[in-house]
Amino acid sequence: MSDTAETRGPVTRRRRTTITSVKQANGSKRQEVGEKPLQCSVKEKSADKVQKHASNNAKVERETGKSAHQQLTNSPKKQKSAVEDINDRLRCHNLQESLLSSASGYSNYRGILNWCVVMLVLSNARLFLENIIKYGILVDPIQVVSLFLKDPYSWPAACLIIVSNVFILAALHIERRLAVVTISETTGLILHMFNLTSLLIFPSASVLTVTSITPVGGVLSLGIYTVLFLKLYSYMESNKWCREIRQAKAKKMTRSYSCPIVAQSNGSAVHASVSYPGNLTHRDMYYFVFAPTLCYQLNFPRSPRIRKRFLIRRLFEMLFLMQLLVGLIQQWMVPTIQNSMKPFQEMDFSRMVERLLKLAVPNHLIWLIFFYWFFHSSLNFVAELLQFGDREFYRDWWNSETVTYFWANWNIPVHKWCLRHFYKPMLRKGVNKFLAQTAVFLVSAFFHEYLVSIPLKMFRLWAFMGMMAQVPLAWFVSRFLNGNYGNAAVWISLIIGQPIAVLMYVHDYYVIHYGSTT
Repeated sequence: MSDTAETRGPVTRRRRTTITSVKQANGSKRQEVGEKPLQCSVKEKSADKVQKHASNNAKVERETGKSAHQQLTNSPKKQKSAVEDINDRLRCHNLQESLLSSASGYSNYRGILNWCVVMLVLSNARLFLENIIKYGILVDPIQVVSLFLKDPYSWPAACLIIVSNVFILAALHIERRLAVVTISETTGLILHMFNLTSLLIFPSASVLTVTSITPVGGVLSLGIYTVLFLKLYSYMESNKWCREIRQAKAKKMTRSYSCPIVAQSNGSAVHASVSYPGNLTHRDMYYFVFAPTLCYQLNFPRSPRIRKRFLIRRLFEMLFLMQLLVGLIQQWMVPTIQNSMKPFQEMDFSRMVERLLKLAVPNHLIWLIFFYWFFHSSLNFVAELLQFGDREFYRDWWNSETVTYFWANWNIPVHKWCLRHFYKPMLRKGVNKFLAQTAVFLVSAFFHEYLVSIPLKMFRLWAFMGMMAQVPLAWFVSRFLNGNYGNAAVWISLIIGQPIAVLMYVHDYYVIHYGSTT
């Protein structure tokens, strides 16, 4: 037992020493024998290579497994895409409408619009060349002066315009007397009505009696007096509303009559607000007279500054378009009107229609240029000089689908005046809406006839009938035509409707004065 114990003890200790001192033994063996450590290192390297190879095999197996799985999963997709590709080859038709059909919903006709513009330019260029070849150059800027003046030393139209200051000052004086209650409201109303009536009668009588006033000078002077009539009527009613508010002991007025002082964001000078009767001054009165509006307001919206570049652009447009208008009238309109005299004298209906249609195109083109010249260039020029903030002189009347929309959006200053001082007061009094609209057209027809017949000194009622014809036309278009058809009807009425009435006046004027000499 003791021998065995003794033998086991060292043995176990020897094993422990071999396990714990492997590194030391290896080191000593390496020192004693040089070949044995090399064998051990080779074995270790081979083992490491085996392990790396096994790990690489495992990675390869995993990757191949993944790729196989992907191939299995992608194979149905490839099969599906192949089937879809074959189906696409077999099927080339779908359920759809043509682009020009209304059911297709297609609306991008920009290319067709460009084509129309190109065709319009080319056709007008042909007409221009034909006119030049047939008549030569007829544009004469010096002749324009004779349209306004018969005698260079006599300026009746200018004198008539200067006299209009009498009616302006009379309206201001009447309002001052009403403000201090030196005259009654009834007396003030009578004086205002007399002043406004004289504002229409006096210039018309002057134009009819003074032989030295040319038709163009008469149209210009009567147009200014008509604008003053509308302005002074608005001035009268607005101040009357202010007196009613004052009588009601209102301490603060609404925005329509008095606005608070608002500092401008760019640090420009602040325009002080005015309250009644502080507005009854010459400065305030003449600002309203020259402002591009027909509706009076105690405090107009003001722009912060005058933009010089904007002002120069509008001035250039005014000068250029004015020369263009004069050139088109002299070169295109006048020869065509002169050539249309014979069919009208002979009452050849077919040739009359042909001449009217021939005149309608240049007349409409001149009307469009005049619209841009007056409502955009001229009114914006005046508004910029006076720092007048409300620049809405027109809206998108070219998109009008009804006649009433056109007349409500092509001349915003007149439309605002009619709404404020004529249409809405009639509705408040219980007048039917259709009757109120008809009354508005009636007033408009009167002023159109007033501005055409008196300067030409002949009464044909073409303008009056043309304006009153807008009432049934507006009903017909709004009732039976919608969308593009309504817009086309509006354009047709503009091209061959009211412009033809104006051409009738011009033609009759030439027949009366120059028919025997041509």
